Amino acid sequence: MGQWDRFLAPYKQAVDELKIKFKGMRRLYETDNINSPIEFVTGRVKPIASIYDKSLEKGIPFEPSDELARELQDIAGLRMMCQFVGDIETVVDLLRNRNDLRIVEEKDYISREKQSGYRSYHVIVEYPVQTINGEQLILAEIQIRTLAMNFWASIEHSLNYKYKGVFPDEIKLRLQRAAEAAFQLDEEMSQIRDEIQEAQAYFTEFKDSPRTHFPGDQEGGRTKR
Repeated sequence: MGQWDRFLAPYKQAVDELKIKFKGMRRLYETDNINSPIEFVTGRVKPIASIYDKSLEKGIPFEPSDELARELQDIAGLRMMCQFVGDIETVVDLLRNRNDLRIVEEKDYISREKQSGYRSYHVIVEYPVQTINGEQLILAEIQIRTLAMNFWASIEHSLNYKYKGVFPDEIKLRLQRAAEAAFQLDEEMSQIRDEIQEAQAYFTEFKDSPRTHFPGDQEGGRTKR
């Protein structure tokens, strides 16, 4: 195993463990028949190429070290997606109340969005990983955002690679307009939140009903029994 594999192994372990724990939170809501503020959870360890780019940007040596671990707080990254803007604060409170991690920093890019239009809530946490050499504290960045915010961020991220961070004015303007449109969509959906959740609950009950039959369940014009 190379030095980078050894350096990144605890980060992968942290991401895997936190994904399981956060998905477990969602299942607990479902078990209690409560609408979950968490829609889904994803996670990743930053690729070495991205670590290299970030180390150049910060002016630190590109090598596994305590300095790199301290300065790059997003080597371990997770995203928690929410249906509604109001769910984001609920999820943040859930993180604040956990005793298996410590919040180091919070960054609110929702009430104070970036100039590009980017919106998300970032939480930097310190998470203890149990390794064969003892406990190791790992920094991880948790991004909490709505589905609309995530769609915009994914598109902006792809364009950022194409234009190397320097967007043509027209693209920059369209991205800002799209970000505002995405936020307005979130605002409109929040206004009919109760109706949406009632409809989702009804659909789930209908889908899980043993008496429910769909067109694909029919053979020769008769419903399968």
